[in-house]
Amino acid sequence: MDLHQQYPGLEDLKRRAERRLPRFVWDYLDSGTGAEAARARNRTGLDRVGFLPSVLHGPMEPDLSTPFLGTAHALPFGIAPVGMSGLIWPDAEGILARAAAAAGIPYCLSTVASQSPEDLAPHLGGDGWFQLYPPKDEAIRSDLLARARDAGFKTLVLTVDVPAASRRERQTRSGLTQPPRLTPRLLAQIAQRPAWALGMARRGLPRMRALDKYIPGEQANLPPTAHIGYVLRTSPDWDYVHWLRRNWDGPFVIKGVQRAEDAKRLQAAGADAVWVSNHGGRQFDGCPAAIDLLPEIRAAVDLPLIFDSGIEGGLDILRALALGADFVMLGRAFHYALAALGAAGPAHLADMLAKDMQANMCQLGLSGLDAVRSLQRRKLD
Repeated sequence: MDLHQQYPGLEDLKRRAERRLPRFVWDYLDSGTGAEAARARNRTGLDRVGFLPSVLHGPMEPDLSTPFLGTAHALPFGIAPVGMSGLIWPDAEGILARAAAAAGIPYCLSTVASQSPEDLAPHLGGDGWFQLYPPKDEAIRSDLLARARDAGFKTLVLTVDVPAASRRERQTRSGLTQPPRLTPRLLAQIAQRPAWALGMARRGLPRMRALDKYIPGEQANLPPTAHIGYVLRTSPDWDYVHWLRRNWDGPFVIKGVQRAEDAKRLQAAGADAVWVSNHGGRQFDGCPAAIDLLPEIRAAVDLPLIFDSGIEGGLDILRALALGADFVMLGRAFHYALAALGAAGPAHLADMLAKDMQANMCQLGLSGLDAVRSLQRRKLD
């Protein structure tokens, strides 16, 4: 089967993923917060970024290779962390880590993933990133960093845009609770999705394995969007950032930055890169499109910039690079692909994105990524 014929775009993968996932799982993956206006603005903001094609460049085979944070990457994008990936598809983290290693791109594991750093150690391929939801207790913090380092994770990512659980009303309406409970309503949804149900039956319902050793027993009565990790974590401050910088000797990235003044202060604090993101519209519904914030942050700092939020294709990746990003990460997209096609999905999406980038680069007369920022742009209606 030619996957490019059957699933030529992300929208095709999304439609199949929705058909294969129980409603509560689909809404967990796909939803934003509030009225989901920020999520819609992310798409609209990207669509407004246009370029002027350039002609008469002869045959081209654009090169997508990209050095970033001391590593040579085959592609200018990677797989962003998504909490409880294992709820979306069995062995999600393992599949994604192996796919990333095969494609020569980074995979970022969440603290609240359904597999631990140790579980992923055999699959990282030398470029694992570990995303930290910040534990309050210093001993737990130190232990998590040591575990990530010993498992082979090279880059630490601190997420700073989740000071409290967001409401995510669509997710709550679907019936998902924390911790997940198989209510009659959820069981009815599961019964309609046999492939997902069979995979979960074989592997068992997911839990946040990285946190098992720190949580004494089951925690009850959490808000529907406040997972078990909230029992351990805190909302970090600047002292927390300084502590992590002193205690992590590899690349250190701050994720969830939307203000130029915060980026400048993070550069002074020793961050190696800033990750511009509005959490895909999942945390605060009153924020601008993340892409609209990128040029101001680029002008404010010399640090490498990572971008996510709303990326749905190779053209979107070029848009982010043109407005100042050095690297792009995708979370939802890779999980749509995973839910749609299982283990074949992430590799297909990576190839789809690469081919889309190359086709658009040929239209723009680009043989490599170095010239992307000098592209002539036009704001589209």
